[in-house]
Amino acid sequence: MKIVLLHYSAPPIVGGVESVIGHHARLMVDAGHDIQILAGRGKQTDERIGFVQLPMVDSRHPEVESIKRDLDQGHIPAKFPQLVERLAQQLWEVISDADCLIAHNVCSLNKNLILTAALKKISDQAKHPKFILWHHDLAWTTPRYRAELHEGYPWELLCQAWDGVEQVTISEYRRRELAELMKLPEERIWVISNGVDISRFLKLEDFTMNFIDRFGILSAAPILLLPVRITARKNIELALQVMAELRNGAPQARLIVTGPLGPHNPANRVYFEGLLRLRKSLHLENAVHFLAEVSDDFLPDEVVSDFYHIADALFLPSREEGFGIPILEAGLAGIPIFCADIPPLRDLGQSFVNYFSLDEDPALIASKVASRLSSSSVSAFGIHIRSKYTWRQVYERQIPSLLQKVSENESV
Repeated sequence: MKIVLLHYSAPPIVGGVESVIGHHARLMVDAGHDIQILAGRGKQTDERIGFVQLPMVDSRHPEVESIKRDLDQGHIPAKFPQLVERLAQQLWEVISDADCLIAHNVCSLNKNLILTAALKKISDQAKHPKFILWHHDLAWTTPRYRAELHEGYPWELLCQAWDGVEQVTISEYRRRELAELMKLPEERIWVISNGVDISRFLKLEDFTMNFIDRFGILSAAPILLLPVRITARKNIELALQVMAELRNGAPQARLIVTGPLGPHNPANRVYFEGLLRLRKSLHLENAVHFLAEVSDDFLPDEVVSDFYHIADALFLPSREEGFGIPILEAGLAGIPIFCADIPPLRDLGQSFVNYFSLDEDPALIASKVASRLSSSSVSAFGIHIRSKYTWRQVYERQIPSLLQKVSENESV
């Protein structure tokens, strides 16, 4: 589909809606759509995404601001119809060959009623692209805008249900507001949330993101991290046994072992092969990930740090340690720590760490891990966000079905 995304301004202008448009545009291009951003301010930030600037689309355009001052007082300037007609013609030159126009906030806020009226004029034409009106804010339900709104045209355009358009809000609360405002059944209104860019927010390295995407890590819950070299004293087999028990109640649980084979003992290769056989016998091929299988290269500290920031807990079952650096790293990352109750780790972790005996049944250890993580609202909410609110998940959950519905309906 050829899709035009419209807002007063666009990236690199900083703003909430601008950020949403940037993410949507990239995801839509990745999905194979022909995307163009139309705004009054901004510039092209991705060579795959077209950018068209129409100055009168900008809410801060001097003439738009002048007209708004009159409209806020309830007065419609004499030149308002001419400005609407002129902008409608400019918009039509850009969107006439598009399959779909997605207008963000410009049909629910009174920041530029010239633009709103111009879009309504196009939507009333015999033929036009399918409109999706995406509402982040609603002027008519927001007290700070109420004094600027008046009965009749053009203010009524912000509270009317336009014919032949798809309505989208960003939350259930906004959907209830819009349904009441426009006298629409709630089921006629799409709810598509905003999201977070986990890669940028956590500053994840390319290796980390490729691993996450390849193995679908963000849908895992919980993620246990074991950042050790593959040597027998690290007792990695216990981690696999605990993971098998943990998945009885948490089938999406994963374990990530970041280290390579220990470099000083040839027996480590034999130990690793035994771990792979154990993984297979426990049916954990898709649940336990050894980065040593993914890359023979040394992983820089930045990549290892990434895994602390996507993990839900550190799991350290070592039989012996001289110190226990992963405990310090996990403490800095702010994730719960589960480790073997051996003197070096007890001395280092003190009362801040969850300990288990190396003699304990793996099922009991798994129960402790599950209980601790389920009782932590921070851990639970982090898992919830990671599994539902990354931009890609937000996109894949509903936007393709919205675009599919639009494509199945002929332009009106």
